[in-house]
Amino acid sequence: MKEFDVYSIEGKKVDSVKLNAKIFNGKVNKTLMHDAVKMHLANQRLGAASTKNRSEVAGGGKKPWKQKGTGRARAGSIRSPLFKGGGVIFGPRPKDYSYSMPKKAKKGALISAINAKMNNDEILFIEDIKLDNIKTKNFVTIFKKLKMDKKKLLVVVNELDKSTVLSARNIKNICLKAADNFNMYDVLLAERLIITKSSLEKINKRVVL
Repeated sequence: MKEFDVYSIEGKKVDSVKLNAKIFNGKVNKTLMHDAVKMHLANQRLGAASTKNRSEVAGGGKKPWKQKGTGRARAGSIRSPLFKGGGVIFGPRPKDYSYSMPKKAKKGALISAINAKMNNDEILFIEDIKLDNIKTKNFVTIFKKLKMDKKKLLVVVNELDKSTVLSARNIKNICLKAADNFNMYDVLLAERLIITKSSLEKINKRVVL
């Protein structure tokens, strides 16, 4: 097992932690991560583009003009695609672009993303974040002391308590996630990955293949 330093919220080394070699093994599967990113982005697509066909356009109950004698082509309804304001031929319809990957593949992509951060020295382990009151300034101060306040951070905690969530929600460069709810895309999007010591056990249970 690899051993890493653990920092206090005051920015000082206070402990060390042994990491599960099944997760923190330094191996990065770029193909798996690429597939997971594609899936994540596809699942974000709304697919809500829609047009009306001739059966859905309002009006058109009356024949526009008589069948013969006008010199014009025959017409049965102004809802025809040939008329302005009529139905659309082969127009876009609501579509579901979402799909899923096997659970093992998703876990593998998450492990690869975590290892990519570790290989680039973009991962930091800290003690639990405990705030006595709801104050954004106090939350920002923690990462100033860790010299991480100017980075885009993903902070993984064991559980989301009210004071921490409300203190962090207005900080645009910090994403706060519970250990059982962050994904590979969250990890890749962040410049630094911050993991609390207490959340490691939950991460182990979640992603060990």
